[in-house]
Amino acid sequence: MRIGTVDIPSQLALAPMAGVTDAAFRRICAEQGAGYTVTELISSKALCYHDKKTFSLLRQFPGEHPAAVQIFGSDPVCMAEAAQIALEASGTDIIDINMGCPMGKIVNNGDGAALMKDPQKAGRIVEAVVRAVPVPVTAKFRRGWDMGSCNCVEFARILEQAGVSAVAVHGRTRAQVYGGQADWNCIRQVKEAVSVPVFANGDIWKPEDAVRILRHTGADGAMIGRGCFGNPWIFRQAAAALAGEPVPPLPSLAERCDTAVRQFELAAEAKGERAAVLEARRHYCWYLKGVSHSGYYKEQIVQMNTLEDVYRVTRGIKRDLK
Repeated sequence: MRIGTVDIPSQLALAPMAGVTDAAFRRICAEQGAGYTVTELISSKALCYHDKKTFSLLRQFPGEHPAAVQIFGSDPVCMAEAAQIALEASGTDIIDINMGCPMGKIVNNGDGAALMKDPQKAGRIVEAVVRAVPVPVTAKFRRGWDMGSCNCVEFARILEQAGVSAVAVHGRTRAQVYGGQADWNCIRQVKEAVSVPVFANGDIWKPEDAVRILRHTGADGAMIGRGCFGNPWIFRQAAAALAGEPVPPLPSLAERCDTAVRQFELAAEAKGERAAVLEARRHYCWYLKGVSHSGYYKEQIVQMNTLEDVYRVTRGIKRDLK
């Protein structure tokens, strides 16, 4: 698959997720087979104001290619400037535009999924960003704003005409947020309506789901979101399933803990120990999902403050749990 001039070596992509897909987690997922990675969503206004904390979100791990920086906003001029800033600061391969975030603090400002209520404005934003940067521009959006306005096909056509090089479609409306079931039929309709590559997103919880969503939609790639929380191995497993090979089992609990600790160490190098360990609290709980008798250690995890706490908890998990 090619996104504009960029070769994508795999059908499996890591979805952009706020508070989750920092450089450390993206690196772990890429090592496990994610062929395309995208940053957390980044505010265009904050980039234009040269906010130092926001610039840290642009950091990519060594050799992160192909990769995209995702920006959000609703002002075409600011979005164009932010795209230029993001490209210059990161050297990213692709600029992705968030038009699907359902969270209130985003849509209440007219950003994210709110743009689905104004497809023409979304098109103007794409046109402005495409003119501003020499790299491919893509967009991620949803089925629609609500069940009364499932306009993803029209939306995709407008964005294609405006110059996007690929789209990713989440099969829920903004009103659903992450509830209910993703509608894969609408993704198939988008794929049939546009000529640019399409990533299918929504309800890829296990390796076989990646096979199913690609078969059902005809999409070019599967973009995995919440299904990889605490489970970066889903990419390796899904790659095997897509190749018709036996799906490898999850590593042992000890190996999974070692991967989690390495993720937290990488994050600490990038953003400082305190911030990394606070974020590690929920990540580590995700890594223990489904592990019998892990409740005691989850209570310990949510009290971690230092890497030494991480190491202490990990020793206990390896000793007591299987």
